[in-house]
Amino acid sequence: MESFHPLETLPGRGDHDAISVASWVSVCPRGLWNVQQKRMCDGSQQTVSSSVDACSPGYYPRLGSLCRVRVRLKGSVGEAESSVSERRSEKLEVEPDRSVSEVTESVATPFLRCKDSVLQIPLGDWTTLKLGEGQCDVTEACLERMRAGEKCEIHLSQVGNGADVTLPHPSDENLLLCATVELQAFTPGKESWEMSPGEKWEWVKSHKQRGGVRFRSGDVWGAAQSYSQALKLLITLCGHFRDVEKKGHENEAEEQRNTNTAGDTQQLPSANEFRTIKAELHSNLSLCQLKLNQPERAKASAAKATQLEPGGAKAWYRLGQACQMVNELEEAKRAFRKLLELQPELPAALKALKDIASREKETNAQLGLRLSKMFS
Repeated sequence: MESFHPLETLPGRGDHDAISVASWVSVCPRGLWNVQQKRMCDGSQQTVSSSVDACSPGYYPRLGSLCRVRVRLKGSVGEAESSVSERRSEKLEVEPDRSVSEVTESVATPFLRCKDSVLQIPLGDWTTLKLGEGQCDVTEACLERMRAGEKCEIHLSQVGNGADVTLPHPSDENLLLCATVELQAFTPGKESWEMSPGEKWEWVKSHKQRGGVRFRSGDVWGAAQSYSQALKLLITLCGHFRDVEKKGHENEAEEQRNTNTAGDTQQLPSANEFRTIKAELHSNLSLCQLKLNQPERAKASAAKATQLEPGGAKAWYRLGQACQMVNELEEAKRAFRKLLELQPELPAALKALKDIASREKETNAQLGLRLSKMFS
């Protein structure tokens, strides 16, 4: 859901000072947003523990890290929200910072994502995020490149005019322009390549479940983010399940025992179950993309789902819808006819084919009229 540009390090005021700049595009409420992160490194940051090497991978938060973070606005965001942020900030200035050990003993702060703000995190308060859960897409992307004790500045601007997303668009004075992100401390985590197959699978299930909860609550972009995160981890598991399929089902139980013996106590699915879950994730993502008015992406996601699970009726229906939206009517008809093979006389598929026939008839009539005018 996000695309990153390489980090650029700018010269600072001294040997220990440098400004790192990174930029990317994030899928947020109201559409796509350009995000630019400026991070100042002054050599005074605290670390998770005195034994952590500044050059080691553990020097940055990773998947599963509990991060104590605060996000505060710097731009014009509307009088009401700004005044609340300022009052919170004044109160927080006199509160003592929490130590790393307190973060270690803590849990992620429960809160509902804001559906009308680019930053879905509560503003002005110290919050504990579990990196990888996607509570705030922009903030988590910042934390992946920050050290404990660091503070960065982020600038946000919308890509285009937001016409590709059917969500309420606020007035210009309410758009978030600039904010600061502070990382006080964090606990150790893991990169995906350090995880066992079972650990990855637990994250996949968690993302899938969270995506369903978000979709049902109306957080469509959040659901799409969760399904995308699950699919990214599934890609790293494909090799494992290909090996299982090559060995055959008779050796699958032995493969499971060997995995558990190696310290991976989480139960892994069978190769067929893995393929089914992957197809469901692509199909669910396609539905989100349809609702976000991203038909090309929805078409690609639904097509992957039908390839993985040809008997998946929902995926064929979503493929047909996406093809209709991009005016690929022959592809749409094939998808709906396949759906009727799976579920004969399905009203939704019959209606879709009828609508396509009407569109084609209207198009042919208009074409015939233009041709008659040319030769009259």
